[in-house]
Amino acid sequence: MTAQLGSAKPNAIDTSAAPNPTDVPVAVAWPADAVRRLPVPRDPAAAYQVVMVCTGNICRSAMAEVVLLDRLLAADVPTGGPGSVVVTSAGVSDEESGNPMDPRARRILTESGYGVGADPAARATAAAIAEHAAHRIADAELRRADLILAMTSAHRRVLRRRSERLGVDPARIRMFREYDPTAAAGTPGAPEHAANLDVPDPWYGTMADFVDTLAVVERVSDALAPALAELVGAAGAR
Repeated sequence: MTAQLGSAKPNAIDTSAAPNPTDVPVAVAWPADAVRRLPVPRDPAAAYQVVMVCTGNICRSAMAEVVLLDRLLAADVPTGGPGSVVVTSAGVSDEESGNPMDPRARRILTESGYGVGADPAARATAAAIAEHAAHRIADAELRRADLILAMTSAHRRVLRRRSERLGVDPARIRMFREYDPTAAAGTPGAPEHAANLDVPDPWYGTMADFVDTLAVVERVSDALAPALAELVGAAGAR
C-alpha cells in the first residue's frame, strides 16, 4: 500500500507487517496494579514527563501525544508544573525533521473531535496539532523523561541502545501497547513480549489504517490517563 497524502518517505525502521492490534480480541483486563507498572517519578516535585516515540514523529507518536493530552485534561490532571504530567512526542529518525503532522493523522484527529471547540482541552489539543514539528528525540529528552513509550520493538531497541550510552535507566523505556487492555499478558520489558506489541505504521496505508491507529491510541490513552493521574497524585502527597 502507498500513501495518498504527504511527502515521500524513505524506508522506515519498521514495517506494517505486524498483526493489526485492533483485530486482537480482549484478552485481559487493565491490570489492577497499573500504577505500579509505571516508572516512579524521577523527581516527585517536578512534572512527570511522558514521551511518545515512533519513526519520524508525524503519525503514531504525534497522534498519541494529542490523545493522551486530551484524556489528561479531561481528568483535570495539570499539564505543567509540579504534580503534573507533560506529554510530548519524538521520532528515532530525523527523516521528517521540521515537518508537520501527516495530513491524514491531522484529518482523523479533527474528524474525531480533537482540537474542536472552545474548552481548555480543545484549545490545548488544537495547538498541539497545529504547532507540531517532527524531530528526532534528543539526548536531553531521554535523560529527563520519566516514561518513554515506543510504538514498536524496533524503536524500543534503538532507544535502549541510546539510553545505555547515556546512563539512562532502560526500565523507563516501555512499549506503548504494554498499557493496552487488549494486549496479551506478558512480562513488561521482556523482548518476547515487546515483539507482540507493535503498532503498525499507518503511513504506508490508507485512511482506514489511520482509523485503526487512532483506535489503539485511544484505548491505551483511556487506560493510561487515570493511572498517571493516580501516580502523580500519590507522588505529590508524599
